[in-house]
Amino acid sequence: MSNTPDAVKQFKRIGVVGAGNMGSMMAFAFSEIGLDVSIWDVKRENVDSFAKQLQQAKGLKGEIEPIHDVDEFMRSLDGQGERKLFIFSITHGYPADSVLSQIKQDLKKGDIILDGGNEHYRNTERRQKECEEIGVSWIGMGVSGGYQSARHGPSMSPGGDPDSLDGVVPLLELYAAKDPKTGMPCVMNMGPRGAGHYVKMIHNGIEVGMMSAICEAWSFLSSGLGLSYDEIGNIFAKWNDSGEMRTTYLLNLAADICRTTKSSQGEQKGEGASNVDGYVLDDILDKVVQDDDSSEGTPTWSIIESASRHVSAPTLASGLYFRIASGNRAERLKVAQKIGMPTPNSVTGIKEREAIIEQLRRAVYCVFLSSFCQGLEIISRASIEEEWNIDLAKCIQIWRAGCIIQSEYIADMFQPLLNKEENHQLTNMKLLDRVAQELQQNYAAIKHVVATGASFDHYLPAISSTLEYMKYVGGAKLPTQFMEAEMDYFGAHSYNKPGVPGEDPGPTAKGSHHYEWKPA
Repeated sequence: MSNTPDAVKQFKRIGVVGAGNMGSMMAFAFSEIGLDVSIWDVKRENVDSFAKQLQQAKGLKGEIEPIHDVDEFMRSLDGQGERKLFIFSITHGYPADSVLSQIKQDLKKGDIILDGGNEHYRNTERRQKECEEIGVSWIGMGVSGGYQSARHGPSMSPGGDPDSLDGVVPLLELYAAKDPKTGMPCVMNMGPRGAGHYVKMIHNGIEVGMMSAICEAWSFLSSGLGLSYDEIGNIFAKWNDSGEMRTTYLLNLAADICRTTKSSQGEQKGEGASNVDGYVLDDILDKVVQDDDSSEGTPTWSIIESASRHVSAPTLASGLYFRIASGNRAERLKVAQKIGMPTPNSVTGIKEREAIIEQLRRAVYCVFLSSFCQGLEIISRASIEEEWNIDLAKCIQIWRAGCIIQSEYIADMFQPLLNKEENHQLTNMKLLDRVAQELQQNYAAIKHVVATGASFDHYLPAISSTLEYMKYVGGAKLPTQFMEAEMDYFGAHSYNKPGVPGEDPGPTAKGSHHYEWKPA
């Protein structure tokens, strides 16, 4: 092991809990950097499936041992490194608690558990306290990029005990995705307690806003402009090649989806097999069920957090509610019969098609940028209130590769600005001159897209909510003046007066005036 990095020598073997798509890919990746791997899953069939994959694997440096019995799994880790190291890749909530209860008696002081699931940060903090009692470190670690990045290097946001993180981060740096511009690993200590899982939770909220914008743009280009899937794929690829949305993972993925056709043999498992020409995309039903079946909680939690932390995040919320509405298709089809909404129509009367496509590009960029603003603001507010001291520039750094929201132009814009000391706890990203300028410059474009799309009945939840967001977060005279009057009328909630020093603009606090609109 003379050429083996010290980080690998320290642990020698890692125990992977969960042999599904993510856990399996992690096992292969950790073996490639030199660790021996024990992998166990509560479902025997998952272990068997992984064992078959292992037979075909090549280029592995470390030994990988699939194990069915949890006690045997724990014994395989004894006497290996200086302390036992685990990574959990299982569903949030009860499954993680169940596994912890099964292995807890065999844990020893100094052992480290990396929870790589999409867990709620409060559950993470609860388990951290439970493990502290026996001297074990539970690290809440967001892992982004899906199973493909898990195989080749994901973006990771660990948070928890700083001493344990000092020991394990060098190993994670070997595994993590690398920033293509600097070579820096896309993993950093996010902070204490639940900070790591919180950052990943909000990452997933940003992701939903961005995904919604792309699917809305796809529909506009297809149903509105009548473009073929290949043409749309070329447009997405062009957007991804240069400009404000260059090197955006989701656009690269979108171009691939648009261009993927069926074949006689299908993919490796036969999915998409067809003797009739067509696109795989047309085989996919218009329903997203991960929120309905609770297999994915992070976007929902992001919106709950935005409300409880008092951060306006309508782009993220619209993306979430759009896919929630899609999930119960049976119910939705019944509603469609009752209210008879028109389907998106061909956009007519356009003199220059390239001009509307460019406006659509700029509108999608506004959604991307607004999604980042909203997400970073939620993280900043939480960091202040929880005393996590999260460095927002580190968030941008770990999102530069290996993650779903990777977007080079936006990262290049934010990172140097957030590195400045005066912006370390910034709670409103639109106060950054560059960000405000970018939104202002693209306002006319997104307004035109929304107006055009609405005229022809197109679905634009994230794009239209972003337009309204841009209007009201930068509005100096909002109609909420009337809302404040209503609240004072029925609830004596009180108000401030315009133009009065100390009241206008004044603190974010209840006013001192009440008008008796109608005596009780």
